[in-house]
Amino acid sequence: MTRIKIILSLLLLVTAKVCSADQPTVQSPDRLIRFRLFVQNKQLSYSVLYKDQVVIGPSPIRMSVDQTQVTREVQIGKIQPYQRNENYPWYGVHSNVQNHFNAAKIALSAGKEKYAADIRVYNDGVAFRLIIPGKSGIERVAGESTVFTLPAGTTAWYHDINAHYEGVYEKRNMDTVKKGGWAAPPATFQLQKSSCYLSITEADLKNYGGMALQTDGARGLVLRLPSEQPVSYPYKLRYSPADTFRLSRPARIQGTITTPWRVVMIAENLNNLVNNDMVHNLCPPPDPKIFPQGIKTSWIKPGAAVWKYLDGGGQSTLEEMKEYSRMAADLGFKHNILEGFWHKWTDAELRELVQYSAVKGVDIWLWEHSKNLWDAGTRHALFQRCHDLGIRGLKIDFFDHEAKDVIDLYQTILRETAVLQIMVDFHGANKPTGQERTWPNELTREAVKGMEASKLADRATHEVTLPFTRFIAGPAEYTPVHFGERRKNTTWAHQVASAAILSAPLLTYAASPEHLLQNPAVEMIKSIPSIWDQTIVLPGSAIGEAAIFARRKGDTWFLAVMNGAKPKNIDIPLDFLGNGNYKVLEIKDKTGQSDAVELVRHNYNRNSHIQLDLEEGGGYIAKFER
Repeated sequence: MTRIKIILSLLLLVTAKVCSADQPTVQSPDRLIRFRLFVQNKQLSYSVLYKDQVVIGPSPIRMSVDQTQVTREVQIGKIQPYQRNENYPWYGVHSNVQNHFNAAKIALSAGKEKYAADIRVYNDGVAFRLIIPGKSGIERVAGESTVFTLPAGTTAWYHDINAHYEGVYEKRNMDTVKKGGWAAPPATFQLQKSSCYLSITEADLKNYGGMALQTDGARGLVLRLPSEQPVSYPYKLRYSPADTFRLSRPARIQGTITTPWRVVMIAENLNNLVNNDMVHNLCPPPDPKIFPQGIKTSWIKPGAAVWKYLDGGGQSTLEEMKEYSRMAADLGFKHNILEGFWHKWTDAELRELVQYSAVKGVDIWLWEHSKNLWDAGTRHALFQRCHDLGIRGLKIDFFDHEAKDVIDLYQTILRETAVLQIMVDFHGANKPTGQERTWPNELTREAVKGMEASKLADRATHEVTLPFTRFIAGPAEYTPVHFGERRKNTTWAHQVASAAILSAPLLTYAASPEHLLQNPAVEMIKSIPSIWDQTIVLPGSAIGEAAIFARRKGDTWFLAVMNGAKPKNIDIPLDFLGNGNYKVLEIKDKTGQSDAVELVRHNYNRNSHIQLDLEEGGGYIAKFER
């Protein structure tokens, strides 16, 4: 194909069949999704269509620089189309990712301000950002209030930002949602007319403040930056009024202002929603100088972890933590996470634990409060100390804010730990925005109301909502599996299944290793991977009602089921299996006993069905091996 033909084909992909030059449209590779940019009532605006149905109605894109609007009185200029189609390995719901999109950079001008809109359209959603050139060393303040307008009849699932990112998702009708409410991304929606699903969030958040969403009372969600957001309860609890005031001021950005990607994922069904890769696709690949094999770099080690906190907390000795590492090895786990009690230990004790654990094939992680890492000297000293002692990971806690300064701290921590080959788990954190692609030393982050929330009464509904809401943006440290009172209205089988559904590359179990080893389901627990080659969300799954996942690792399939608060009869065809017979270990609820399981061994093939009669919070998990 000649160069001219290539350019012409790209232009055909970018421009709509019938649109004027001042209303450019970018289409997905399969041509089912269209993003249209236009000026309406002198305001830069956009809309999104899927299969010719409106999924985001005409909505204003609003941005200011130093309180001057740059999206009013806009002129649309030159269009520069581009595209990409690449594959890369991944640790998550599947092991290989396709990054395929059509895109355009569109020149815009408002008065003397000249800038660009960057638009990417995938087969499973759209993303856009604004790029406003600036001079090195010159600081400016950016403001945004872009709107996402949803169609009539839209159902929503989101939580507020009072607890930062540790809220309970609630189901809402957007037609009746009043003005002024808050939503923490990612927020999930189901459209009435097309029945498709949306998830709204942001990607590649850096050098900027994180967005929250505020309802406008007209089915719209308005983008709000941290200076306009209420301060979360956890932040006010842990930080001073001076800190609160400092982070509530508008951020100043040096040089070019590049907003994060504003993301609308679009999925025909829950399977496509769970398998959406847009958030990490929108982030740059890792630096090969730091990660020579990318995400497969040898010191990046996904795996399960033991954790002494929720199931036998308190002060812990060197001998106790050696025992935890021994039991972790017995379980086949790769990590042992120490809470803050390690601060009372000597370097000699830490080194002894590291050396003992290494023989067992277990890495040691240490917890640290993020407030201790603002000072560069203190931060460098801790990271170097961990490196010298052989500590392989840090669990860093209590960020509780998304101001630009905090986002900058995340980036600094990721960069400095990566150079020293230290893995990271962010706790008390903001939503993931795909940065784990750029910095694969970040194995997971919390940003979820997890097993630590001891007062959550309806855990069943919560746990069958999260796979289709929070987990769409990236892995979450939910700390699944507890056999005690914290499991509330869920069964033991439900809890074991949660490890295979509420998954993360660093899969930290809430239950103590002693209780895991003593449980009748221990054989299953030992075999559950933390990363997957393939994930299929099966029919019967419904947000807040049930999660039915088939997941493959190598040639082994797992079928995991978590039920919500209402009893349910489920028929599951096994047509996801390959040909031939499979030997199957099943973990089932024991009738009338929520704190017991039945183990069944069976043979199945792809023509078989599994019938489940699940009570409130019931569960099931099976492993299929040839």
